[in-house]
Amino acid sequence: MTTTPRPRFSARAGLTDAPEHDGPFDGVPEHLVVPLREWVKDPLTYQGNSQNDEARPICLRLRIPPGRDRYNRVDYVVPLVAAAGLQLLDVVDEVLRTKVVLDWQVRNLRKILDDAGSAYRVNEAGDRLEERVTPAVRDAVRQTMADAAAQSSAGSAADHLAAAWQAAYGRSPDPVRAYSEAIKAVEAAAHAVVQPNNAKATLGTMLGEIRNARHKFGAAIPVPAAGDPIAAAEAMMRALWEGQTSRHGGQNGTVPETLDAARAGVHLAATLVQWFVSGAVVRTP
Repeated sequence: MTTTPRPRFSARAGLTDAPEHDGPFDGVPEHLVVPLREWVKDPLTYQGNSQNDEARPICLRLRIPPGRDRYNRVDYVVPLVAAAGLQLLDVVDEVLRTKVVLDWQVRNLRKILDDAGSAYRVNEAGDRLEERVTPAVRDAVRQTMADAAAQSSAGSAADHLAAAWQAAYGRSPDPVRAYSEAIKAVEAAAHAVVQPNNAKATLGTMLGEIRNARHKFGAAIPVPAAGDPIAAAEAMMRALWEGQTSRHGGQNGTVPETLDAARAGVHLAATLVQWFVSGAVVRTP
């Protein structure tokens, strides 16, 4: 289960606004350079001596020439610790493959990447880095935001989707807000198609409209003549709507959305926004 870091004090106290972009960060941002270099050095040195037998294959695979230690001896650890930018990520990934990395060091790297808001994480096996969100998925969501922003009928869908993404993947994730903004994004994008005459339409009322007049809707995904073309979009909308656990209070207390659920909801919302913005779901005459 993904945990949620608490927001920085200045934001909690209302002294500053949350940064517009606070992660996930591609590459190696400045605040992550030193922690990653320190992490690389730790498993590749023992009692102050470089473990060249482990470092040499890494230098060879990454085509990094060796350096020199303080005694002017050939040293393969020195250039690995001094790596920068994308090369530093390559070094970290290669070091994870070595036998000298201990379990606690893998856990430490996971925490470093999480705390720094990195776009990368250690995989479940603990032997390589992987994308926290694959570039293709991230780019698709960004394109959906751009498409929604360019279409007036989508209202504020782009703004809500951007807020949902930031709340789900930024430095201080807010699952409840991420899920709520995801729903608002779909409501804004679907409004003109599903309930254009209802100024107070919600995802719930839209689902009621579809249920009562499903023959008035069509979709780009082909179905048999006697089929139900709106069923796929309806099922996705219902899953998003009914999956929100924090919408209402009750005697048993409100259950906030988990970060995993919120992130899944954001991606589901992005797909729905794209469908409505692109005309993949339409209202028939």
